[in-house]
Amino acid sequence: MKRYCLHTAASVVLAAAMALAGCSGGGETAKPSGEQGGSQGGQGGSGQVTLTMNSWRVEDTEGYKKIIQAFEAENPGIKIDFKPLKATEYDTILNTALQSDSGPDILQLRPYAPGVSLAEAGHLEPLDNLPGIREFPQDVLAAATGKDGKVYGVPLSLNSTQIYYNKKIFDQYGLKEPKSWDELIATAKTLKENGVVPFAFGAKEGWLLSLSHGVIAPGTYNGNAFVDKLLKGESTFTSPEFVQSLQRMQELAPYFPENFVGLELNDIRTMFFTEKAAMFINGSFELEGLKKMNPDLPIDFFPMPTDDGSTVLTTWVDGSYAVNAKSKHKQEALKFLAFMTTKKFGELFAGEFKRISAVPGVSTDDPLVNKMAEMSQSIATPYLMVVHFAEGNPSTKKTLENALQGMYLGKLTPEQVAQEVQKSAEKWFPAFKK
Repeated sequence: MKRYCLHTAASVVLAAAMALAGCSGGGETAKPSGEQGGSQGGQGGSGQVTLTMNSWRVEDTEGYKKIIQAFEAENPGIKIDFKPLKATEYDTILNTALQSDSGPDILQLRPYAPGVSLAEAGHLEPLDNLPGIREFPQDVLAAATGKDGKVYGVPLSLNSTQIYYNKKIFDQYGLKEPKSWDELIATAKTLKENGVVPFAFGAKEGWLLSLSHGVIAPGTYNGNAFVDKLLKGESTFTSPEFVQSLQRMQELAPYFPENFVGLELNDIRTMFFTEKAAMFINGSFELEGLKKMNPDLPIDFFPMPTDDGSTVLTTWVDGSYAVNAKSKHKQEALKFLAFMTTKKFGELFAGEFKRISAVPGVSTDDPLVNKMAEMSQSIATPYLMVVHFAEGNPSTKKTLENALQGMYLGKLTPEQVAQEVQKSAEKWFPAFKK
């Protein structure tokens, strides 16, 4: 299996999951400490420890049951209590718990700056000596590496964001995967004229807007060349190509559902899997859920066409798992994280969730997931706001989300959105600081 080449800007390419030879955690795992009590964990029967584990993925509960069972079968003295929280509430609840020393033993980290900030606050245990951690490529570990150079999380998955579409609806109206922006608009227009909602889209949750922009924008700036210039301070968010990406977000609005500003993820997800909408801009993490909700859904996806005649796929490392530095069952928690570095875990994760595991050497039997991985070999670009611009207070990513919501409410122009994003980045981004 050939090694994937990574673009300097696209440091989080999905294909790293399939780039290296298969591996296991290797070495000795940490021995249970036998300590009593815990941050949220407790003591079960004779010598048994229960660890609490938090995530923002409530929809993954059933899948994690099988993964946890596999770990517990090999470690009968340790139980894992998986307690996911609603994604929109996760950060607030977790931060409050950590600050009051009552956080979970094991926690899921947001990728890049938000997760790293928990390490900087002293809440996370360094993992540099964790068995198996160095099997991950450096660009994958970067999503959970602190400014001190230490690794604080075991990378979980490698994601892409793209435009899903309903093949049956496309066939019904003689539509093909668009190869340009004009073709995408023409496709949406044809669907609307035939009474079909072109895009399942909602603006109530800000992250949906930055995610959708993360798909649309690279089409206007043609992938990585602009990203490189931006990171060097040779270009800005007020550049014509970035402003055009915002104008295109506005241009799509007539092809969104009625009252889209009040719709959230569950609303638009349902609209797509019930086949009331033809397209759905979202991440690879939605694929498994869509297939469960409608096993017969005739789904495919296409990458974003660029203005220079090619295509681009937005990628990033999504989420890592960390150990609470104040856990009273730290050694047991580290043992579970060591399990998460193994090929066995990676295969269980990929099989249950139809996603690419971050564990090197793990592939899936799902053709769409493999298609995402294959495309990432040559057409990947980083999810810019997550990988490089998730810092600031509020973050530049959050500033973009708020400004896009303002644009869809008619309060801001695309040019004003760009100005807001640039002003935010200038407050903290080194290449922009004057």
